[in-house]
Amino acid sequence: MSEIVLDVRDLEAGYEPGVPIVRGASITVKKGEIVVVLGPNGAGKSSFIKAIAGLVPITGGTVFLDGKDITAAPAHTMVRLGLAFVPQTENIFQLMSVEDNLRVACGILERREIPARIEEMYAAFPDLVRQRRTAAGNLSGGQRQMLAVARALIVHPKVLVLDEPSAGLSPKFVSMVFEMLANIRKSGVTILLVEQNAKAALAIGDRAYVLVEGKDRHQGIASELWNDPVVAELYLGQRPSQAGKGGTA
Repeated sequence: MSEIVLDVRDLEAGYEPGVPIVRGASITVKKGEIVVVLGPNGAGKSSFIKAIAGLVPITGGTVFLDGKDITAAPAHTMVRLGLAFVPQTENIFQLMSVEDNLRVACGILERREIPARIEEMYAAFPDLVRQRRTAAGNLSGGQRQMLAVARALIVHPKVLVLDEPSAGLSPKFVSMVFEMLANIRKSGVTILLVEQNAKAALAIGDRAYVLVEGKDRHQGIASELWNDPVVAELYLGQRPSQAGKGGTA
């Protein structure tokens, strides 16, 4: 049986007391997997992973990382615990150079490790090499996402968590980002991904969950879910009898 790295059980979370956005959601992520979280707008997907990362108050349930309860861990300690989070926006320092962005992200590494680790990130993301002295705010959208992911990976996290990495990107850069994530997975990094582009996410994912109104309502093998009539009902607003006919509820 594959090792479970991230285990989220009956999670309840929200920004205001008594007004939960996440209402008892549960997922597991096994070592080396890409697990995708899908759902309609307002389903609580981003709040769910932000709660896992310590950025949204948790009012119920538990989060285990590598068997350790991290439910109450502050957000600033998550990297040391092994969880790296890449938010949808404000995920780089725009006025800093690419290389300075990487150096800042090395805070938990030994000083002697930093130069080699930065070079490893350049090897993994060759588009960044030519831009190493460029202010990050001047990068293309796809290059910014590469830098944001490189910043997260540089500290060897156990789990990489991403919130809508393709949001706002052109089709060319969307393809680039998903190819990048597929390659990261091949290197053995475990990924939890929230994504609105369901088809592209399911194409690279191993398993997927569908959240509706803050609750996990369906799950399965990623490659099989795109044509799953239950997903059509929960995510696309189609009744099972309509799936494949192009009708909407």
